[in-house]
Amino acid sequence: MKIKEKIQADLKEAMKANDTIKRDTLRILSSMIKNAEIGKGKEGGEIDDDGMIKIISQSVKQRRESAKQYKKGGRNDLAEKEEQELKVILDYLPRQLSAEEIKKIVDEVIVKTKSRSESDMGKVMGAVMRQAAGKADGNLVKKIVEKSLKIKE
Repeated sequence: MKIKEKIQADLKEAMKANDTIKRDTLRILSSMIKNAEIGKGKEGGEIDDDGMIKIISQSVKQRRESAKQYKKGGRNDLAEKEEQELKVILDYLPRQLSAEEIKKIVDEVIVKTKSRSESDMGKVMGAVMRQAAGKADGNLVKKIVEKSLKIKE
């Protein structure tokens, strides 16, 4: 089942079960998908699963940032809501890579690209993010790449 179809089916189930958090979160996600399809317009309008993963990853990033800001502002109630929505959205992403798995990919890319210093960070980040698209948090990848390139110096 495609990601979009799964979201639609789960939205119907959430509506039947009167699960407001899941229902509202999936409605927002569906809206983001529809807006992206409208944006594609003349190209056919359909978004494949890779495109869906990008949209979902963007939504995850937004939720994490919002929760962080709400906590910083002392609004734990809103932060909790964002975290609940985040849990719902994460179900639609592929299994996330562990730090060890990311480190292995980073090490392979560093060897392949013959990167030696922090000045090569962009080259390494680009290659790693292509391999780990939708399966790894960009901030975690960035930390691992920085640490790996500092060790190599």
